[in-house]
Amino acid sequence: MSSPYSAYRPLIGGGEHDLISRLAQRLKGTETVMVNSTRDGGGVAEILHNMVPLLNELGVRTTWEVIEGRPDFFAATKTLHNALHGRPEALTPEMVKAYWEVSEMNAEKLKDRLKKNLVFIHDPQPAGLLRHLKQGDQRWIYRCHVDVSSPFPPAWEFLGPIVSEYDASVFSHPSFAQRMAMPQFLIAPSIDPLSDKNKPLPEEFIRHTLERFGLDPRRPLITQVSRFDKLKDPLGVIEAFKKAKRFHPRAQLVLAGGAASDDPESAHILPAIQEAAGKDDSIHVLDLPPFSDLEINALQRASAVVLQKSLKEGFALTVSEALWKERPVVAMAVGGIPLQVIHGKTGYLVHTVEGTAAAIRRVLDNPLEAQALAKNGREHVRQNFIITRHVRDYMSLFLCVLNPGRAVVRLAPPAA
Repeated sequence: MSSPYSAYRPLIGGGEHDLISRLAQRLKGTETVMVNSTRDGGGVAEILHNMVPLLNELGVRTTWEVIEGRPDFFAATKTLHNALHGRPEALTPEMVKAYWEVSEMNAEKLKDRLKKNLVFIHDPQPAGLLRHLKQGDQRWIYRCHVDVSSPFPPAWEFLGPIVSEYDASVFSHPSFAQRMAMPQFLIAPSIDPLSDKNKPLPEEFIRHTLERFGLDPRRPLITQVSRFDKLKDPLGVIEAFKKAKRFHPRAQLVLAGGAASDDPESAHILPAIQEAAGKDDSIHVLDLPPFSDLEINALQRASAVVLQKSLKEGFALTVSEALWKERPVVAMAVGGIPLQVIHGKTGYLVHTVEGTAAAIRRVLDNPLEAQALAKNGREHVRQNFIITRHVRDYMSLFLCVLNPGRAVVRLAPPAA
């Protein structure tokens, strides 16, 4: 259950709180629908679970629809996802056929529910709906959550013409922007600091969670939370941990993740992770069910180091989650991670397995320095990456898209 809007006021201050209310007042009567490909697993679904109720409470009527798909459709979109990240994987003619067949099927299913002022499409899976359903008085926005800074060219040759038909596009990092005629907006994702995944937890619950998973609360815990995906480099995490453990033999590693319904690869990489962990009882691979938010919260809060060793990344909400909890973070300098981890100020950025191992050692060897970085990280997240800022940016985007060509949009005065 999401928190009431008033609960965020102590975190963001009265001025910001009132500004968001005025933006919402200006959008009164507007109807928006969010569309993605799954209700659980991954950052997009997590954000929508928290954001949709908040927008509705503010008076911006918002619904959320999820497309359906066949296995060949999700195999195609996973290939497209990997190729957009730069992997040389091309869509076959059969994949392209499956993509458009499922797009047409979902268009028929959703045609009445997508008759809104604003249609907000998240990522490539539902992107093809526009060609079937866009009406002249609607505004369609494409939200790209993946790193498309250096896509495999055939992937963008497929997706680019589709996205170019939208009224606006949104990216998480400046380097992701593409050459397109429509307006492009930079909006970083966010965490909800009051959600089960991020709220404070009793020490007793944290200790009980560790013991339930066979972890020793007295030993240093190194954690990576992410779905099981090659791009999250879980095998590289294990390799880096083993190198760092030579100097800190009491350390223990947790790889906490799970599968997403729109990601057919996730079920196949788990056996490889388990094989790499082998019989090392200091490595724990946790295949968590959806909505294990309290457990993830507890694992992060108990960690001496939180890792995010992604090879490619759209943003990585787990980084902001850890920083919010004042945990030292070691993360790869890819995608949107450097927006969150300012090297030497809010955490450590790395580029290799060896660099990851060295940074883990530095955190464990210098706890006071790591604690100072983590405190800076929490404030950085408070100022930049919590859900109220995200809501404000989306509502500003809605006003821009609904008022093309207007240089100034006046907001209503605050309610008495």
